[in-house]
Amino acid sequence: MVDPVLASRLQFALTTIVHIIFPVMSMGLAPFLIYFTWKEIRTEQPVYEQLRRFWTRIFAVSFVVGTVTGLVLEFEFGTNFAAFSTTAGELFGGPLALEGMMAFMLEATFLGIFVFGRDRVSDRLYFLSSIAVGLGTWLSAVWILIANSWMQTPRGFEIVVENGQRVVKLTDPLAAYLNPRFPYMFVHMQNAAVESVALFMAGVAAYYVFRHHVWGYPIEHINVWEKTLKIALVVLLITAPLQVIQGDEYARHVSETQPQKFAAMEAVWETDSYVPEYIVAFPTDVNDLLNPRTKELFGIGIPGGASWLASGGNPQATIRGLESFSTKAPPVAIVFWAFRIMVALGFWFILLAVWGAYRWWRGELFEDDLLHKALMASSLLGFLAVEVGWIVTEVGRQPWVIQGVMKTSAGVSSDLTGAEATFTLIGFATGYALLLSLYTYVVSRIIREGPPSYNELRLSDRAPPSKTEVTSSD
Repeated sequence: MVDPVLASRLQFALTTIVHIIFPVMSMGLAPFLIYFTWKEIRTEQPVYEQLRRFWTRIFAVSFVVGTVTGLVLEFEFGTNFAAFSTTAGELFGGPLALEGMMAFMLEATFLGIFVFGRDRVSDRLYFLSSIAVGLGTWLSAVWILIANSWMQTPRGFEIVVENGQRVVKLTDPLAAYLNPRFPYMFVHMQNAAVESVALFMAGVAAYYVFRHHVWGYPIEHINVWEKTLKIALVVLLITAPLQVIQGDEYARHVSETQPQKFAAMEAVWETDSYVPEYIVAFPTDVNDLLNPRTKELFGIGIPGGASWLASGGNPQATIRGLESFSTKAPPVAIVFWAFRIMVALGFWFILLAVWGAYRWWRGELFEDDLLHKALMASSLLGFLAVEVGWIVTEVGRQPWVIQGVMKTSAGVSSDLTGAEATFTLIGFATGYALLLSLYTYVVSRIIREGPPSYNELRLSDRAPPSKTEVTSSD
């Protein structure tokens, strides 16, 4: 049987990797839905009602599945990480409870109005419901990221002994909740969600635009997909550069507050200055290819690049090596490659945004088949970037579950056996594979069905269909 510590970590990683897809989709869609609703009410153009109704269906499905998978994560704190929950309960319990009572209830209550109440409430109340749903979605992220960021940079607490158990006692809740990591993490995560959804929308729209304008197939509601592609590119043009710029500041913050994690990100074993930023690095001995902590590496990189990143502009800056820390290094290869995949994707997204903007400016946005193919191929890469980013965040701080306070091995439930942990790991792997497959099927079916037809719209009697739509229908 698998060691209960390893099995618990794998199970939590698995459930988190699957779960994060759904809140990213809902958080990223929220600003778009608010915009579509506002434009629908303000302009009374049918295309915005079509956009709002189509993307609301995907939002609703993501919200439901995200709720289910999120509850499982909270239960795992008790089943697999009871020792951690006992120690950090005073800090961890508050944000998780507020996430449910404040954010989830706000989102769930107004989601009913937003999904089913368009013809039952006024325009003003309906627009308010879209804002409330979006606010609830983002407030959920606030409380979850407060909890996680505190684990990265714990502040505002002391360790006391109660009934023979070391526990966290809050001494300054404001310092704990607004710890140094929180603003970096919140901005990076929320911008990543919007960017990921913009890529997804652009990829879906590019598929239909490609079929219509390049292959010449008649596509119903092509004006909806053209509008989607333009809106997605505008958002991508804003979020993609912002993510890289803010990510640079985030990495510098990590080097200051979690130097061991930063050393793992750059595969720095010996304390040194003028450290290169390796683009790729491989073990010099083929026998070490599967060893994530191998030290002898051959790399190709930018001289002084890692030192420049850590210091904010000084290529001669010193980076503390992994061997200088008293604790065991995290699996360096996993952190190293996850970080590089994330960075490479970030620059690729900027290239896509600039490419699309240039073609739009030239009047060739709907005819550039290579751009369409690139957007289609990249439609899910934003979610991949989020996944590898969280791998850097969570794997990089090992062996700590609370940085400098509690190790992960000490946080696992003491009475959990290897057989129990292995059984639940297999069960969750099977169940989540089926759940993700079902979600993929449902979303794919929604995309294939497309937006509602013109005759189904409540605005159908307020404005004539566009020339493009009439041509497509013919």
